[in-house]
Amino acid sequence: MKVTIDQQIPTAPYEQLRAQIARQAREGTLPAGYRLPTVRGFAGELGLAANTVAKAYRALEADGVIETRGRNGTFIAAVGGAAEQEAVTAALEFARRARRLGLDRDAALTAAEDAVRAVYEAP
Repeated sequence: MKVTIDQQIPTAPYEQLRAQIARQAREGTLPAGYRLPTVRGFAGELGLAANTVAKAYRALEADGVIETRGRNGTFIAAVGGAAEQEAVTAALEFARRARRLGLDRDAALTAAEDAVRAVYEAP
């Protein structure tokens, strides 16, 4: 995730942060399920007050861009209907498991493509 805050422009830092995360989520740069940094951690990285990052996160959550799952963290929200959300959840679970099993990105993608081909091309 790439976010830059320009202190020289009149747009408030929280709004710059909110707009950049929303744009990256909309464009798919930040996919559904992507875990965002903690408020304090992100504030430290960006040189902002924790309240500034928290304000941006609250605005993003109100807009449905992110969701907070208590102590589990803050994530880019899944968009679409229930079927799409369930598919995103399943895909994230697969990706995490493939990584735990030691597969690199290419091997995980190949396995997923093979599985989709087998299901959709089956008689």
